[in-house]
Amino acid sequence: MSKKVLIADDEANIVTSLEFLMEQCGFDVRVAGNGREALELLQSFRPDLVLLDVMMPEKNGYEVCQAVRADPALADTKIVMLSAKGRDIEVAKGLELGADAYVTKPFSTRELMAKVKEMLGA
Repeated sequence: MSKKVLIADDEANIVTSLEFLMEQCGFDVRVAGNGREALELLQSFRPDLVLLDVMMPEKNGYEVCQAVRADPALADTKIVMLSAKGRDIEVAKGLELGADAYVTKPFSTRELMAKVKEMLGA
């Protein structure tokens, strides 16, 4: 069974490229354009990993991360936060809230894919 990845980001160009790359690796992919949608998909789709943008409408990535970590049913979900905000304080906040990794935009898709594969044991 293929691993499931949720891409939660409101930037269409990033979503398009990440979705393509994830599918090329054989992952089952779903996309959420805002934080509320991401939380709904987390419940129904149950991804193994979430690529989670920090700055999204309705609920930001920090709020989504916090909700995931508060839900025992989602405890095993890996979270990679994506953000243009790369200051130490933002990175620390993401990791403190339970993100497994924090990647700043712009990022190398090759490096991101390597990290995702490593985290999923793929």
